[in-house]
Amino acid sequence: MFSRLSIGVAQVVRTFSTSSQNNVKVAVCGASGGIGQPLSLLLKQSPLVTQLHLYDIVHTPGVAADLSHIDTPAVVRGFNGADNLDAALKDAQVVIIPAGVPRKPGMTRDDLFNTNAGVVRDIAAAISRNCPKALVGIITNPVNSCVPIASEVLKKAGCYDANRIFGVSTLDIVRACAFIGEAAGHNPLDVTIPVIGGHSGVTIIPLLSNCKPAVNFPESQVKQLSERIQEAGTEVVKAKAGAGSATLSMAYAGARFALSLVRAIKGEKNIIECAYVRSNVTEATYFSTPLRLGPNGIEENLGLPKLNAFEQGLLKAAIPELKTNIKKGEEFVLKN
Repeated sequence: MFSRLSIGVAQVVRTFSTSSQNNVKVAVCGASGGIGQPLSLLLKQSPLVTQLHLYDIVHTPGVAADLSHIDTPAVVRGFNGADNLDAALKDAQVVIIPAGVPRKPGMTRDDLFNTNAGVVRDIAAAISRNCPKALVGIITNPVNSCVPIASEVLKKAGCYDANRIFGVSTLDIVRACAFIGEAAGHNPLDVTIPVIGGHSGVTIIPLLSNCKPAVNFPESQVKQLSERIQEAGTEVVKAKAGAGSATLSMAYAGARFALSLVRAIKGEKNIIECAYVRSNVTEATYFSTPLRLGPNGIEENLGLPKLNAFEQGLLKAAIPELKTNIKKGEEFVLKN
Protein backbone atom coordinates (compact mmCIF):
# COMPACT_ATOMS: atom_id res chain seq x y z
CA MET A 1 0.00 0.00 0.00
CA PHE A 2 2.66 2.49 1.05
CA SER A 3 5.64 3.66 -0.98
CA ARG A 4 9.15 2.48 -0.16
CA LEU A 5 12.56 4.08 -0.50
CA SER A 6 14.91 1.76 -2.36
CA ILE A 7 18.53 2.88 -2.06
CA GLY A 8 20.56 -0.10 -3.22
CA VAL A 9 23.59 1.28 -5.05
CA ALA A 10 23.39 -1.10 -7.99
CA GLN A 11 19.62 -0.76 -8.29
CA VAL A 12 19.20 2.98 -7.86
CA VAL A 13 22.45 4.71 -8.69
CA ARG A 14 23.08 2.84 -11.94
CA THR A 15 19.50 2.43 -13.15
CA PHE A 16 19.25 5.88 -14.70
CA SER A 17 16.02 7.25 -16.09
CA THR A 18 15.65 7.16 -19.85
CA SER A 19 13.64 10.40 -19.80
CA SER A 20 15.87 12.82 -17.91
CA GLN A 21 14.14 15.81 -19.48
CA ASN A 22 11.12 14.96 -17.34
CA ASN A 23 13.06 14.71 -14.12
CA VAL A 24 12.66 17.04 -11.19
CA LYS A 25 14.36 19.99 -9.49
CA VAL A 26 14.54 19.51 -5.72
CA ALA A 27 15.65 22.03 -3.07
CA VAL A 28 16.71 21.07 0.45
CA CYS A 29 16.57 23.89 3.02
CA GLY A 30 18.80 23.01 5.94
CA ALA A 31 21.13 20.89 3.84
CA SER A 32 24.24 21.25 6.02
CA GLY A 33 22.67 19.85 9.19
CA GLY A 34 22.51 16.41 10.73
CA ILE A 35 19.39 15.50 8.73
CA GLY A 36 20.13 17.63 5.69
CA GLN A 37 23.45 16.05 4.72
CA PRO A 38 22.37 12.38 4.63
CA LEU A 39 19.01 13.40 3.14
CA SER A 40 20.83 15.24 0.34
CA LEU A 41 23.07 12.21 -0.20
CA LEU A 42 20.05 9.94 -0.67
CA LEU A 43 18.44 12.41 -3.09
CA LYS A 44 21.70 12.72 -5.06
CA GLN A 45 21.57 8.94 -5.54
CA SER A 46 18.16 9.06 -7.21
CA PRO A 47 18.02 9.02 -11.03
CA LEU A 48 14.74 10.95 -10.76
CA VAL A 49 16.40 14.16 -9.57
CA THR A 50 17.86 16.42 -12.27
CA GLN A 51 18.91 19.38 -10.12
CA LEU A 52 19.57 19.37 -6.40
CA HIS A 53 19.79 22.80 -4.76
CA LEU A 54 21.17 22.83 -1.24
CA TYR A 55 20.53 25.77 1.09
CA ASP A 56 21.73 26.51 4.60
CA ILE A 57 23.13 29.41 6.58
CA VAL A 58 26.66 27.93 6.72
CA HIS A 59 28.87 25.28 5.08
CA THR A 60 26.59 24.61 2.11
CA PRO A 61 29.21 25.06 -0.65
CA GLY A 62 31.32 22.34 0.98
CA VAL A 63 28.41 19.92 1.21
CA ALA A 64 27.53 20.62 -2.42
CA ALA A 65 31.13 20.14 -3.57
CA ASP A 66 31.35 16.84 -1.71
CA LEU A 67 28.10 15.50 -3.18
CA SER A 68 28.94 16.75 -6.68
CA HIS A 69 31.82 14.24 -6.82
CA ILE A 70 29.32 11.36 -6.76
CA ASP A 71 28.86 9.82 -10.22
CA THR A 72 25.12 10.28 -10.59
CA PRO A 73 23.36 12.70 -12.98
CA ALA A 74 21.85 15.17 -10.49
CA VAL A 75 23.60 18.55 -10.73
CA VAL A 76 24.25 19.88 -7.23
CA ARG A 77 24.54 23.56 -6.28
CA GLY A 78 25.09 25.00 -2.83
CA PHE A 79 23.62 28.30 -1.59
CA ASN A 80 24.93 29.89 1.59
CA GLY A 81 23.21 32.46 3.79
CA ALA A 82 19.85 34.21 3.82
CA ASP A 83 20.80 36.44 0.88
CA ASN A 84 20.90 33.36 -1.36
CA LEU A 85 17.68 31.69 -0.21
CA ASP A 86 15.66 33.05 -3.14
CA ALA A 87 18.19 31.77 -5.66
CA ALA A 88 18.20 28.34 -4.02
CA LEU A 89 14.43 28.04 -4.32
CA LYS A 90 13.95 29.55 -7.78
CA ASP A 91 11.63 27.28 -9.82
CA ALA A 92 12.01 24.27 -7.49
CA GLN A 93 9.35 21.61 -7.96
CA VAL A 94 9.91 19.91 -4.60
CA VAL A 95 11.14 21.66 -1.46
CA ILE A 96 12.14 19.65 1.60
CA ILE A 97 12.75 21.57 4.84
CA PRO A 98 14.82 19.93 7.60
CA ALA A 99 16.16 23.34 8.72
CA GLY A 100 16.19 24.31 12.39
CA VAL A 101 17.76 23.29 15.68
CA PRO A 102 17.59 19.64 16.82
CA ARG A 103 16.29 18.32 20.10
CA LYS A 104 18.62 17.76 23.03
CA PRO A 105 18.04 15.61 26.14
CA GLY A 106 15.16 16.95 28.21
CA MET A 107 13.74 19.01 25.34
CA THR A 108 10.32 18.46 23.85
CA ARG A 109 9.49 19.36 20.27
CA ASP A 110 7.62 22.37 21.63
CA ASP A 111 10.85 23.61 23.22
CA LEU A 112 12.16 24.06 19.68
CA PHE A 113 9.26 26.28 18.71
CA ASN A 114 10.67 29.78 19.25
CA THR A 115 13.71 29.19 17.05
CA ASN A 116 12.27 26.91 14.41
CA ALA A 117 9.00 28.79 13.91
CA GLY A 118 10.89 31.77 12.53
CA VAL A 119 12.97 29.56 10.25
CA VAL A 120 9.89 27.97 8.68
CA ARG A 121 8.15 31.34 8.37
CA ASP A 122 11.07 32.82 6.40
CA ILE A 123 11.47 29.81 4.11
CA ALA A 124 7.73 29.75 3.40
CA ALA A 125 7.87 33.44 2.45
CA ALA A 126 10.72 32.68 0.04
CA ILE A 127 8.73 29.78 -1.44
CA SER A 128 5.85 32.17 -2.11
CA ARG A 129 8.21 34.41 -4.10
CA ASN A 130 10.16 31.80 -6.03
CA CYS A 131 8.29 28.50 -6.36
CA PRO A 132 4.67 28.92 -5.22
CA LYS A 133 3.61 25.73 -7.05
CA ALA A 134 6.26 23.53 -5.41
CA LEU A 135 5.31 20.49 -3.36
CA VAL A 136 6.67 21.27 0.11
CA GLY A 137 7.66 18.70 2.74
CA ILE A 138 8.26 20.12 6.23
CA ILE A 139 10.50 18.11 8.56
CA THR A 140 11.31 20.96 10.95
CA ASN A 141 9.97 20.34 14.45
CA PRO A 142 7.47 20.85 15.91
CA VAL A 143 5.83 19.66 12.69
CA ASN A 144 2.36 19.93 14.23
CA SER A 145 2.85 23.71 14.51
CA CYS A 146 5.27 24.38 11.64
CA VAL A 147 2.89 23.16 8.92
CA PRO A 148 0.20 25.66 10.03
CA ILE A 149 2.91 28.37 10.12
CA ALA A 150 3.90 27.71 6.51
CA SER A 151 0.26 27.55 5.48
CA GLU A 152 -0.60 30.90 7.07
CA VAL A 153 2.42 32.57 5.46
CA LEU A 154 1.42 31.27 2.04
CA LYS A 155 -2.17 32.38 2.63
CA LYS A 156 -0.94 35.91 3.34
CA ALA A 157 1.08 35.80 0.13
CA GLY A 158 -2.00 34.74 -1.85
CA CYS A 159 -0.53 31.46 -3.13
CA TYR A 160 -1.70 28.85 -0.62
CA ASP A 161 -2.69 25.45 -1.95
CA ALA A 162 -3.47 22.97 0.83
CA ASN A 163 -2.77 20.08 -1.53
CA ARG A 164 0.90 21.09 -1.82
CA ILE A 165 1.98 21.48 1.83
CA PHE A 166 2.95 18.38 3.82
CA GLY A 167 4.26 17.66 7.27
CA VAL A 168 6.63 14.74 6.85
CA SER A 169 5.54 12.11 9.38
CA THR A 170 7.09 9.23 7.43
CA LEU A 171 9.58 8.49 10.21
CA ASP A 172 6.72 7.32 12.43
CA ILE A 173 5.78 4.77 9.76
CA VAL A 174 9.37 3.68 9.23
CA ARG A 175 9.77 3.14 12.97
CA ALA A 176 6.47 1.29 13.22
CA CYS A 177 7.50 -1.09 10.44
CA ALA A 178 10.88 -1.68 12.10
CA PHE A 179 9.50 -2.28 15.59
CA ILE A 180 6.56 -4.43 14.47
CA GLY A 181 8.75 -6.43 12.11
CA GLU A 182 11.14 -7.17 14.94
CA ALA A 183 8.35 -8.10 17.37
CA ALA A 184 6.47 -10.29 14.89
CA GLY A 185 9.49 -11.89 13.25
CA HIS A 186 8.73 -10.30 9.86
CA ASN A 187 11.10 -8.62 7.45
CA PRO A 188 10.36 -4.91 8.12
CA LEU A 189 10.33 -4.32 4.36
CA ASP A 190 7.29 -6.58 4.14
CA VAL A 191 5.38 -4.65 6.82
CA THR A 192 2.97 -1.81 6.00
CA ILE A 193 1.04 0.15 8.61
CA PRO A 194 -0.72 3.53 8.59
CA VAL A 195 0.34 5.96 11.32
CA ILE A 196 -2.12 8.84 11.58
CA GLY A 197 -2.58 12.01 13.65
CA GLY A 198 0.44 14.22 14.13
CA HIS A 199 4.17 13.96 14.68
CA SER A 200 4.79 14.21 18.40
CA GLY A 201 4.02 12.14 21.47
CA VAL A 202 0.37 11.30 21.96
CA THR A 203 -0.56 12.75 18.57
CA ILE A 204 1.20 9.82 16.87
CA ILE A 205 -1.42 7.09 16.34
CA PRO A 206 -0.07 3.79 14.97
CA LEU A 207 -2.89 1.59 13.68
CA LEU A 208 -1.67 -1.91 14.46
CA SER A 209 -5.12 -3.26 13.61
CA ASN A 210 -4.46 -2.20 10.00
CA CYS A 211 -0.99 -3.75 9.81
CA LYS A 212 -0.13 -5.99 6.86
CA PRO A 213 0.75 -8.80 7.29
CA ALA A 214 -1.80 -8.93 10.12
CA VAL A 215 -0.36 -9.15 13.63
CA ASN A 216 -2.02 -10.59 16.69
CA PHE A 217 -0.23 -9.19 19.73
CA PRO A 218 -1.69 -9.31 23.25
CA GLU A 219 -3.21 -6.05 24.44
CA SER A 220 -0.24 -5.28 26.69
CA GLN A 221 2.18 -5.61 23.77
CA VAL A 222 0.02 -3.45 21.51
CA LYS A 223 0.16 -0.75 24.19
CA GLN A 224 3.92 -1.14 24.61
CA LEU A 225 4.61 -1.00 20.87
CA SER A 226 2.31 2.00 20.40
CA GLU A 227 4.03 3.90 23.20
CA ARG A 228 7.47 3.04 21.84
CA ILE A 229 6.51 4.37 18.40
CA GLN A 230 5.16 7.55 20.01
CA GLU A 231 8.33 8.12 22.07
CA ALA A 232 10.93 6.76 19.64
CA GLY A 233 12.41 10.20 19.04
CA THR A 234 13.13 10.58 22.75
CA GLU A 235 14.67 7.10 22.73
CA VAL A 236 17.24 8.29 20.17
CA VAL A 237 17.90 11.62 21.91
CA LYS A 238 18.66 9.78 25.15
CA ALA A 239 20.81 7.16 23.42
CA LYS A 240 22.92 9.87 21.77
CA ALA A 241 23.45 11.46 25.21
CA GLY A 242 23.41 15.04 24.04
CA ALA A 243 25.19 14.41 20.74
CA GLY A 244 22.09 14.80 18.57
CA SER A 245 18.62 13.58 17.72
CA ALA A 246 17.18 11.20 15.10
CA THR A 247 19.11 12.34 12.05
CA LEU A 248 19.92 9.26 9.97
CA SER A 249 16.51 7.61 10.30
CA MET A 250 14.82 10.97 9.63
CA ALA A 251 16.97 11.48 6.55
CA TYR A 252 15.94 8.04 5.27
CA ALA A 253 12.26 8.78 5.93
CA GLY A 254 12.52 12.28 4.47
CA ALA A 255 14.13 10.97 1.30
CA ARG A 256 11.43 8.33 0.96
CA PHE A 257 8.73 10.99 1.16
CA ALA A 258 10.59 13.42 -1.13
CA LEU A 259 11.06 10.74 -3.78
CA SER A 260 7.39 9.78 -3.50
CA LEU A 261 6.57 13.41 -4.37
CA VAL A 262 9.03 13.29 -7.27
CA ARG A 263 7.52 10.06 -8.59
CA ALA A 264 4.04 11.57 -8.32
CA ILE A 265 5.14 14.66 -10.25
CA LYS A 266 6.48 12.38 -12.98
CA GLY A 267 3.05 10.73 -13.28
CA GLU A 268 3.52 7.45 -11.44
CA LYS A 269 0.16 6.17 -10.23
CA ASN A 270 -1.13 4.96 -6.87
CA ILE A 271 1.61 6.42 -4.68
CA ILE A 272 0.27 6.42 -1.15
CA GLU A 273 1.93 8.02 1.87
CA CYS A 274 0.71 9.24 5.23
CA ALA A 275 1.46 12.92 5.83
CA TYR A 276 0.28 15.73 8.11
CA VAL A 277 -1.88 18.05 6.00
CA ARG A 278 -4.82 20.44 6.08
CA SER A 279 -7.76 18.16 6.75
CA ASN A 280 -11.46 17.92 7.56
CA VAL A 281 -11.24 14.26 8.53
CA THR A 282 -11.35 15.03 12.29
CA GLU A 283 -11.95 18.06 14.51
CA ALA A 284 -8.26 18.98 14.10
CA THR A 285 -7.75 21.21 11.06
CA TYR A 286 -4.44 19.45 10.29
CA PHE A 287 -4.17 15.69 10.53
CA SER A 288 -2.12 12.86 9.03
CA THR A 289 -3.95 10.14 7.09
CA PRO A 290 -3.07 8.01 4.06
CA LEU A 291 -2.94 10.19 0.94
CA ARG A 292 -2.86 9.31 -2.74
CA LEU A 293 -0.29 11.60 -4.34
CA GLY A 294 -0.40 13.09 -7.84
CA PRO A 295 1.44 15.69 -9.92
CA ASN A 296 -0.28 18.53 -8.02
CA GLY A 297 0.17 17.09 -4.55
CA ILE A 298 -2.75 15.45 -2.76
CA GLU A 299 -4.87 13.66 -5.34
CA GLU A 300 -7.10 12.03 -2.73
CA ASN A 301 -7.23 12.01 1.05
CA LEU A 302 -8.10 8.40 1.86
CA GLY A 303 -9.43 9.38 5.29
CA LEU A 304 -9.48 7.46 8.54
CA PRO A 305 -8.96 3.72 8.32
CA LYS A 306 -11.17 1.62 10.57
CA LEU A 307 -10.08 1.99 14.21
CA ASN A 308 -10.51 -0.49 17.04
CA ALA A 309 -11.43 0.58 20.57
CA PHE A 310 -7.81 1.05 21.69
CA GLU A 311 -7.06 3.21 18.64
CA GLN A 312 -10.21 5.24 19.20
CA GLY A 313 -8.79 6.03 22.64
CA LEU A 314 -5.51 7.15 21.09
CA LEU A 315 -7.43 9.40 18.70
CA LYS A 316 -9.43 10.94 21.54
CA ALA A 317 -6.21 11.75 23.40
CA ALA A 318 -4.54 13.19 20.30
CA ILE A 319 -7.15 15.71 19.17
CA PRO A 320 -6.86 18.26 22.05
CA GLU A 321 -3.05 18.24 21.76
CA LEU A 322 -3.22 18.72 18.00
CA LYS A 323 -5.63 21.63 18.34
CA THR A 324 -3.25 23.32 20.79
CA ASN A 325 -0.26 22.77 18.50
CA ILE A 326 -2.13 24.10 15.46
CA LYS A 327 -3.36 27.19 17.29
CA LYS A 328 0.17 27.93 18.47
CA GLY A 329 1.47 27.92 14.90
CA GLU A 330 -1.33 30.06 13.51
CA GLU A 331 -1.01 32.60 16.32
CA PHE A 332 2.73 32.87 15.73
CA VAL A 333 2.12 34.14 12.20
CA LEU A 334 -0.56 36.58 13.39
CA LYS A 335 1.86 38.06 15.93
CA ASN A 336 4.96 38.00 13.70
